[in-house]
Amino acid sequence: MWGELFSLAAAATWAVGVILYRQLGLSLSPLKLNFLKNLLVLAALAPLALLVDGVGGFRLPLADLILALASGAIGIAVADTLYFRALNALGAGRLGILGNSYSPWIIVLSMLLLDERLSASQWLGFALVSAGVLLVVWPGRTPLRATGHGSDGVPGGPVRTGLAAVLGAFSIFLMALSVVMIKPTLEAQPLLPVTVIRMAGALIGMLMLAGLRGGLTHLWPKPNTTPWRRLAVAALFGQALSMVFWLAGYKLTAASVAAILNETASIFILLLAWLWLGERPGARGLAGVSLALLGVACMLLY
Repeated sequence: MWGELFSLAAAATWAVGVILYRQLGLSLSPLKLNFLKNLLVLAALAPLALLVDGVGGFRLPLADLILALASGAIGIAVADTLYFRALNALGAGRLGILGNSYSPWIIVLSMLLLDERLSASQWLGFALVSAGVLLVVWPGRTPLRATGHGSDGVPGGPVRTGLAAVLGAFSIFLMALSVVMIKPTLEAQPLLPVTVIRMAGALIGMLMLAGLRGGLTHLWPKPNTTPWRRLAVAALFGQALSMVFWLAGYKLTAASVAAILNETASIFILLLAWLWLGERPGARGLAGVSLALLGVACMLLY
């Protein structure tokens, strides 16, 4: 029972984080928001990792060290920045539904990179999730009527919405890739030190992205312009707490059960976006959620 509760708590805290990131995106650029959020979480996790594993926990083989840094650069620096950009344009509810493509990508990439194989049930699940995502992002009347504008103040439109959907989908793919590529390292090395090194790789990647854009001023906010309290709460719920609950869920219940319950994040996001942000779900949005979650169940209950 505790494992199931922790898995649901992971989904709920991630959903709260996404809603807060959506609000923060109105005043912070995606790159700046991503950098500050991870800087806060790294400052909290690094001392904890040293306390639990000591300095020796950070002595990884060179290959594992490079993989951890690269995973952070791909899965956090690039993927999260694209995710936040898509979040500003699409809204939390619709992007939460797009997030259901994460599990199919994990399975497909594991097959390609880790020599795992898909069952017939998993292929059916992949098709159902893809259909659900397409139903949500297909051009036409949007299933979620988001309020306001994006962080750049530009009203949404078919082209802008379509581009944001592509960026959102690509960010989910990069997140999945970053996890699959580091899975052997996670199995062989202490979790907290690998997590800290991965986040360090993310911060290095964001510094490089800022350099390409013309300077580090893209990362650090001007004085008295950053909602630090809300940012800290978002980092606490959307990153730190959700990760702890996620690990506890996998520890205390079957992995397939935990994974299915984690996918309820899209439901929490849709409901919170409706109640908190006024993004009312339409029939297509609800149908997309239903198809996607049915597909996730097919893939994980094989």
